[in-house]
Amino acid sequence: MAENTAASAGREAAAGAEQKVTFCRICEPLCGMIATVEDGKLVALRPDKEHPLSSGFACQKGIAFTEVVNDPDRVTVPLRRTAAGFEEVTWDEAMTDIATRLSAILREHGSGAAGWYFGNPGAFSYSHVLAALAFVKGLGRRSHFFTASSQDTNSRLMASQLLYGTPTSVPIPDLTRTDLLVMMGANPVVSHGSFLTAPRIKDLMHDIVKRGGRVVVIDPRRSETATQFEWCGIVPDTDSHLLLSLLQVMFAEDLVDTRRLASYAEGLDWLRALAARFTPEMTQSHTGIDPGVVRGLARDLAMTPRAAVYGRLGTCAGRYGTLTSYLIDVVNLVAGNLDEPGGSVFGSLDLPAQRWANMAMGAMLRRTYRRRRSRVGGFPSLIGSEPAALMAKEILTPGPRQIRALFVSAGNPVLSVPNGDELESALSSLELSVALDFYVTETTSHCDYILPVTTMYERDDFPLTFQAFQATPFRQATEAVVAPAGQARQEWQIVGELMRRLSGRTPVFTLLSLSGKVLRRLGLDASPRLLADGIIRSTRGGDLFGLRRGGLTFRRLTDRHPHGTVLAPHLSTGVLKKCISYPRGRIRLVHDEIAEQIAMLSRNRHPDGYPLRMIGMREPRSENSWMHNSPLLMRGERTHHGLINVDDAADLHIGDGDDVQVSSPYGQIRVPVAVTKDIMPGVIAVPHGWGHKGTGGWRLANRAGGANVNRLTSSDPRDVEALSGMAWLTGVPVRVEKV
Repeated sequence: MAENTAASAGREAAAGAEQKVTFCRICEPLCGMIATVEDGKLVALRPDKEHPLSSGFACQKGIAFTEVVNDPDRVTVPLRRTAAGFEEVTWDEAMTDIATRLSAILREHGSGAAGWYFGNPGAFSYSHVLAALAFVKGLGRRSHFFTASSQDTNSRLMASQLLYGTPTSVPIPDLTRTDLLVMMGANPVVSHGSFLTAPRIKDLMHDIVKRGGRVVVIDPRRSETATQFEWCGIVPDTDSHLLLSLLQVMFAEDLVDTRRLASYAEGLDWLRALAARFTPEMTQSHTGIDPGVVRGLARDLAMTPRAAVYGRLGTCAGRYGTLTSYLIDVVNLVAGNLDEPGGSVFGSLDLPAQRWANMAMGAMLRRTYRRRRSRVGGFPSLIGSEPAALMAKEILTPGPRQIRALFVSAGNPVLSVPNGDELESALSSLELSVALDFYVTETTSHCDYILPVTTMYERDDFPLTFQAFQATPFRQATEAVVAPAGQARQEWQIVGELMRRLSGRTPVFTLLSLSGKVLRRLGLDASPRLLADGIIRSTRGGDLFGLRRGGLTFRRLTDRHPHGTVLAPHLSTGVLKKCISYPRGRIRLVHDEIAEQIAMLSRNRHPDGYPLRMIGMREPRSENSWMHNSPLLMRGERTHHGLINVDDAADLHIGDGDDVQVSSPYGQIRVPVAVTKDIMPGVIAVPHGWGHKGTGGWRLANRAGGANVNRLTSSDPRDVEALSGMAWLTGVPVRVEKV
């Protein structure tokens, strides 16, 4: 990609355009970028050749983001919805009305009548994260907080809470040193890694092979990643069966160093007994994987000194997401590869007294999980949030804590939560709905107000959320490269103004307002940047507030290290005890909830009349629902389509390009399909994020249309994973018929 932009970069420099160093925040690699700015306008983006990790790479989505910043369909002034459509209003008009109406709702119904939905892009802005949390928690403990994590990561976080006592300890593969990498339900050649910040991840995987190692991709589809490495096809949502059979082989063949494991893990005998009946021969009927392949993989994992198993969305979004995520870590543990060089290792901010900080945080989150329950379904509160799959029911179900005011930031839940039609209908019943966004989408089009926010290149940033998931410890910060378009504001500025207008309604808002005044009088920056700077200063490489000469601060990162700086060549190992929140500092394997999940594996049956299983898939030129308005990404024959196995297509008399109706027990969609050998029989793959239907203001996306695949999924509390509140989005039973 860098080679293709070299000539244009030369022309830009010759024309006197300003070149500003920054980084991309579309997805987790955070690739280095050079922004070309002319007369205060962003005119081009290209990869940063001097970035220590991405080294001149950027995907087409990163290059195309110039079109998002300058999109004529972008919302750049506050909009108020009227019977005739949206009208422009001033910020003061919007904030006055929102504060007045919210105050009345809180006065009559309490904080339980308010909720916030926080979408995935919000995690890429430290100030957005801090502002949303401050607002929701400041409203009061009865308010509702929903995040896209319950469609993406909650089951992974829950597994960590069970094993290590805290959801914040998530091991990642040590890519730069491993000799055997097993990837389950992940397609990083397209998605670039998740819970894994590793620029040029494809190159890192090829490096494993070049040094004599292997990369094995376990997936129902021969994905773009599987095509380049070893593919092992698997029946959707049977990953737990495979992992249990790997454990069974390791125990049965004495491949486990039980004495060593017993020194830092509790419950090894319990685990051995649970796995005993899951022989490779028994699980073959579920997974479709030959027993010989399972035994060979188990032996390789246990006998390769540097090996790691890694799972992502495909392993998280099934019926057994928490169990699968738990078992991935347990396989790494039992094989002797957890917290070992080249194995599955823990990243960290390296806070002072990290062990004690983890213990305190873990204890607080476990207490919240035990004590706080969702109003609908009684689901425990993981990381302080509720299942987004139930958001519509929380709006529609009468009674105490019924949501009457909802804020939506950086998300399009009508296209991302199960049964989006239900949510779309529910939005119209709210007394107040406010979106913080830069598009009129399928969700925001139903809101009373759309408040324009900045894009990533119109704000400063430090990727706080992803510091613990970096394959190579790294720090980078950036200033804004252009001023906000129109009247756009950062989310924290909007939230701060709203909290000031509500000051006196809650103790937290009053305290924050007074604290801001005090900081400003002291000449300090009364913004979230002060906290981000404090984190940089007090963690690895930081200046320790002047005690470490030449150490990092936010300002030194942007001024002296604009391309970022590598803190160490590899992640530290031997840190397991610091990552465990339990008082004894030992991994807990024994959990009744896990035993119950394993028992469920035998009880659940595939429903009659739905012989196939639907899985999701990533597309190189899509990012969930919000980049379908970029001409560069939508060029050519860009349509929404699914993939179906050639044998299934023949049985159903379906040809390449035919429209099909896909029906599940919960809904149906119509979509064209491509016929391929690169997917398991009995499986249909349909990308998510489509279904634009003209209700939003993004014209190109609306013309592209497509189908909302989440119409096939269920928002019934019985279909939400009990442990983590995770939505069931993959392995969904379906029937396919030619239209």
